[in-house]
Amino acid sequence: MALLELRELKTALDQGHRLLGLDLGEKTIGLALSDTSLTVATPLKTLKRGKFTTDADTLSALVADFGIGGLIVGLPLNMDGSAGRAAQSARAFTRNFAGRSQIPLAMVDERLSTVAAEKAMLMVDTSRKKRAKTMDKVAAAYILQGALDQLRNL
Repeated sequence: MALLELRELKTALDQGHRLLGLDLGEKTIGLALSDTSLTVATPLKTLKRGKFTTDADTLSALVADFGIGGLIVGLPLNMDGSAGRAAQSARAFTRNFAGRSQIPLAMVDERLSTVAAEKAMLMVDTSRKKRAKTMDKVAAAYILQGALDQLRNL
C-alpha cells in the first residue's frame, strides 16, 4: 500500500483495528500499540534491527497477531525541519515495507520524542539501565500518541 497522509490513513482504517507505532533507530525498532478505540498508545517492545526482510517479517507477524490496521512511523527530521540521514533511512524502510504489505502507513514528525520519553522516565525515577532498555518503545509510544491525538482532531 502507498504511504498516506494522516487524514487519508484515518479514512483507510477499519473500525476496531489498532495502530502500531514505530520508532526506527539504527540498531533497534521501538514499537507501541494503540487500543482499538485509537485513544491511548502503550509501549509494546523493542526489536533488534537485522536485515530488512527479517524486520519486515517480524512486523508482518505482529500486524496479524494484534489485529493492526495501520502503521505510524516516526520521521526523524532535524530541528530545522530538514531531512538528514536518519530521515532518509526511515523513509526508505517505510517505502520498502509499503511495497510488501497491504496495510496503510503514515509517517509523522518525531522531533523530540526521545527527549520527551527520557524526561518522562526520569520523572518516575527510572534507573539509567532500565531507561536504556526501554527508551525506544517509550519513544514509539510518544510518536503514536501524538498521531492518535492528531487523528482525533481531524
